[in-house]
Amino acid sequence: MVRLTMDLIAKNAGHKNRSEEDFEQYLQKITHLNLSDKNIDSIDDLSFCKNLRVLYLYDNQINQIQNLDFASNITHLYLQNNRISSIENLSLLKKLEKLYLGGNYITIVEGLDKIGELRELHIESQHLPLGEKLLFDPVSLNSLAKSLSVLNISNNNIDELEELAVLENLSYLKAVDNRLKHMKDLEVALKKWTKLRRMDLTGNPICQKPKYKDRIIVESPTLESLDGKEIQEMERRFLINWKASRAARKKNNERMTDEHAAYVQFSDSETPHLALPFNHSHSVKEKPDFLDLAHKQKVERKPAPRIRERRSQMKTQAWGFISDVKLLNQKLLFPRAPEEMKFSGCHRNRHS
Repeated sequence: MVRLTMDLIAKNAGHKNRSEEDFEQYLQKITHLNLSDKNIDSIDDLSFCKNLRVLYLYDNQINQIQNLDFASNITHLYLQNNRISSIENLSLLKKLEKLYLGGNYITIVEGLDKIGELRELHIESQHLPLGEKLLFDPVSLNSLAKSLSVLNISNNNIDELEELAVLENLSYLKAVDNRLKHMKDLEVALKKWTKLRRMDLTGNPICQKPKYKDRIIVESPTLESLDGKEIQEMERRFLINWKASRAARKKNNERMTDEHAAYVQFSDSETPHLALPFNHSHSVKEKPDFLDLAHKQKVERKPAPRIRERRSQMKTQAWGFISDVKLLNQKLLFPRAPEEMKFSGCHRNRHS
């Protein structure tokens, strides 16, 4: 195995034959140091590199983050594809903006509560124990709430995102090949991520849900790209209008249902019922006056003016018909006397 030492840096930088003084000056001026894929298993004292800004240590065998206290000016730290199992000893890296830890053996995202400027965290594809998922320390998440804008948590068996909703400044989330499957859980987080621009959830069960893309576009008005595909503004407007129209129809249907239920209840309460009187006395039996009871419970309804006029005309005609019938009956039942008939006949003869 190889240790990261001054000699290794000198060998890598081509300062092998130069004086020690020149080398020290070189270390003080150096801002970028690339020692990737050198089979390094541990980090030694690098206190001379006080102006180091970017350190590449990916594709090595490092099993612990250590001896970086000197690097208070580091902004980019690349430690992916090592054997690191814990995030630690980073509290003095106050200017750290980008941290790459993908492909390690980390089970809990922690130890980041002292890093207030971290903007990007890449912790994808951890070598997790069978059946376990990557966990997040709430203290670290709360510390990163206002600074973190890019988060890569792909391939970590993650099945929910609600705890990440505190990351209010998040603009890009990459959570490919996880176990996300609940739309409601995702919608809760989307409502909090008001600055989200890009999101990639490819390879999750949630992608097979009906209207998956449409629901996300509607819930996240700031989202510009989903699963690697750009979202058109016209598409968003159409989906938002469609959702509003659907909600209005649903509300209208509910209102009509409520009104119908109230009408049925009112009709039931106003419908006349024949109430049979109950007499507790066995000695006296009275016959109920059903016509009187029905008359008391009858609902009076006034007909419209035209109907009233028509009914009045019909009544007048009916009374006239009845009068004619009565007059005819009188003539048939009470014929005129013989004297009247004789007088009538004489009268006809006189005029003939």
